[in-house]
Amino acid sequence: MGNDDMTERVVFVTVGTTCFDALVRAIDSDNVKKALFAKGYTHLLIQMGRGSYLPTKSEGDDCSLAVDYFTFSSSIADHLRSASLVISHAGSIFETLRLGKPLVVVVNQDLMDNHQSELAEELADRKHLYCASPQTLHQTIADMDLSSLLPYSPGDATPVAKHINRFLGFPDD
Repeated sequence: MGNDDMTERVVFVTVGTTCFDALVRAIDSDNVKKALFAKGYTHLLIQMGRGSYLPTKSEGDDCSLAVDYFTFSSSIADHLRSASLVISHAGSIFETLRLGKPLVVVVNQDLMDNHQSELAEELADRKHLYCASPQTLHQTIADMDLSSLLPYSPGDATPVAKHINRFLGFPDD
C-alpha cells in the first residue's frame, strides 16, 4: 500500500524568527525521521528561520518521510493548522496549544534567558505538551503517547495559568 492511500500526516517544525540549528539538525537525523515515520507520519515540513543548517529534502516513499523546508512564511498559522504534530521552539507554544495541536517543545539550551524552557517544562508537567532538548528529541518522539496529552484551555483559572497567559500576552478576562 503506497502513501497515496494514506492520509497525509504532516509534522511541522518551526523555529520562528530565530536560528535554532541544533533543532533542525536533530530533526534531520535519520533516527528522528525513522521514529516519526514509525509513528505514522508521512511528511516533515521544517521552518528553519535564520539557521544555516540545511535539512535534506526528500520525496518520501513507502519507507520514509517526505521532507521539505523553508526559511520564513507569512502563513505559519496555516502550517500549524494543517499539521498532525508540531515540533517547535519554546516561542510558539501558545499559538500551537490554542489550535489544539499535539506539541513537542524543543528547548534551546544556548539561550541564556530560559524562562521559556521553564514554561515548557511546567506545561509538560501538566501534560499539555512534551518537552525535549535536541539531544532527547528522538527518545521523546519514540516514547510519546499523544492520547495522554490534555487540551490546554486559556480559560483555566488556576494562578499558574493566569501567570502563563499574562506572560504570553493573553488578556486576563
